[in-house]
Amino acid sequence: MKRFKNNPILEPIPGHYWQNREVFNAAALYAGDKVHLLYRAMGDDGVSRLGYANSVDGHEIDTRHPEPAFAPENSRENLGCEDPRLTPMDGECLMTYTAYRSHPLNAYQVSITEISLEDILSGHWNWGERWLPFDGILNKNAVIFPKKIDGYYVMYHRIEPYLCVAYSDDLRRWCNMKAVMQPRPSHWDSLKIGAAGPPIEISEGWLLIYHGVDYNHVYRLGTLLIDKDDPENILYRSEEPILEPSEKYERYGKVPNVVFSCGSVLMDGKLLIYYGGADTVVCGAEYDLGELLP
Repeated sequence: MKRFKNNPILEPIPGHYWQNREVFNAAALYAGDKVHLLYRAMGDDGVSRLGYANSVDGHEIDTRHPEPAFAPENSRENLGCEDPRLTPMDGECLMTYTAYRSHPLNAYQVSITEISLEDILSGHWNWGERWLPFDGILNKNAVIFPKKIDGYYVMYHRIEPYLCVAYSDDLRRWCNMKAVMQPRPSHWDSLKIGAAGPPIEISEGWLLIYHGVDYNHVYRLGTLLIDKDDPENILYRSEEPILEPSEKYERYGKVPNVVFSCGSVLMDGKLLIYYGGADTVVCGAEYDLGELLP
């Protein structure tokens, strides 16, 4: 594993009302010979919005937009839109995110929206309808597989502390929900677990980066290999974390001792993982696939 030499690659910008406090937890998409990042940002009002940046080589930021690409627009997300994940499919791009609202029971829920891949490439933020796939359920960390399996859309999501799966034929109604993985006692992922970015298809199956939290509330990253035809069959789970907080920008910040990813991309045989450091900055790390799987 190699952390990017220029970490952090995105930091708060003084004077920007919507991103002057923290920027972190970026979704990642490789398209049009660029890596596109949608990152969570917070300003003095404490509301989460999503900013946009891109990179040609995946390491150095080339473009960063001055205004949000996505912001709350209804009462279901009046306190913010958090932790986006991007899944390209058939010329469209599905985005899952956490809708956070001022509600005593259902403060955070998974939400889904979509945008054309063409609009992302051109920087035109013509987002479609927003909907809640599990209305009324406390839920987080949702990722949609980039291909249907047996004719169904597949989602991994977290109902604490488990990693769960659900299926849909229309992206609106989700059923057959069940847990597929649980925390491991006395391990680095003993308290709770959740998906990072959407799974990436490789010859051996689906490669999924996930986060694990221990009872000291330290966030680390690990890997899963999932059966290509059966998302409920996890073939491999890393015993040790592939990334854990050790640098200053990972250990000190708004929430200390956190590395938290919402997206990664494959470029030239290497996996580039984008992650939030201490809920304050956006960072990156690079891996050879052979380092991640046995």
